[in-house]
Amino acid sequence: MTSSSRLNAISIVCDDLSISLDFYRLLGLDIPETPADAPHVEVDLGGFRVLFDPVSTIMSFDPEWTRSAPGSSAMSLAFECSTPAEVDAVAAKAAERGGEVARAPFDAPWGQRYATVRDPDGNEVDLYAGL
Repeated sequence: MTSSSRLNAISIVCDDLSISLDFYRLLGLDIPETPADAPHVEVDLGGFRVLFDPVSTIMSFDPEWTRSAPGSSAMSLAFECSTPAEVDAVAAKAAERGGEVARAPFDAPWGQRYATVRDPDGNEVDLYAGL
């Protein structure tokens, strides 16, 4: 049986929507200005959407929902930077904007400058650029 479904969105649950949106703006997402109490925010990336939902929205339909412990993320997002130096700069700025550097920038054996930061909600975000 073949399914007609297709992946067209990824959802990020946010403890503080404003801080999370600011973090992802830093990484290059064109997110419109949004009220702090918005129940949902979407960014269309040309047919693929990134969805941001505050915990209160998730709890409104799933009162038993709990967040995984930081560092146990089963998925991550990856953002390509234009240069190896930009990987370092974005990782540093991400930490200033509510994130945490989980893996400091390093020259990976597969030929990329690579780093992993955690967003304000503990989700892993990889940064990379070719060496």
